[in-house]
Amino acid sequence: MSRLILLFSLFLAPAFADRGSQKSAQNLCSNNVSHKRQKRDWIWNQMHIKEEIDTPFPHHVGKITSSVRNNNAKYIIEGEYANTIFKVEETSGDVYAFERLDREKKAEYELTALIIDRTNNRSLERPSKFIIKVHDINDNAPVFVQKVFNGSVPEMSPVGMSSLPHLPSWLGLKFILNMQLENPFLGTSVTKVTAVDADDPTVSGHATVTYQVTTGGEYFTIDDSG
Repeated sequence: MSRLILLFSLFLAPAFADRGSQKSAQNLCSNNVSHKRQKRDWIWNQMHIKEEIDTPFPHHVGKITSSVRNNNAKYIIEGEYANTIFKVEETSGDVYAFERLDREKKAEYELTALIIDRTNNRSLERPSKFIIKVHDINDNAPVFVQKVFNGSVPEMSPVGMSSLPHLPSWLGLKFILNMQLENPFLGTSVTKVTAVDADDPTVSGHATVTYQVTTGGEYFTIDDSG
């Protein structure tokens, strides 16, 4: 009988040991998780606003958001025209503009977002810079770079065609250019005019300039290069 009790004890000992080691391992893992610092990041929406908005103020620009969870958190902004043209709602992080913007005067604004504890003004996250871009609405007409362009042409100068004749594509651009130099079928150059557009050239069609002869079109033509 004593032999059976001894064997039973020997079999139970490893089992209790395994359970003890599993429990201590779980406690260790739990402690590591509880002491691990949560990663905090700024979360951004795109910041942009159209120029010359004529609706009532303020105009919503975007939203700054941090993953920090703190009931006393407060958003503030610093930088170009912060708290004058641009203001932030301190609890939601929504950014608003309180003036009409003109892209031709200033195309973008650089600001810094901060989140602090309102009870002690302690920073809860590292500051993050962001840019507010002003979108062009194509509100400018082209203007000539000077009031008067003088031109002259010798009498009996060759008269050209209003457009290039149709040529086979296999001739190649080099051949066509050489033929233009040798046979100026586009006529005699009189002068060159230049106009500029203040709108955003990166937006298709907003800063494209085309030319047209409004008076004397029966004698002169102009191409898109001026």
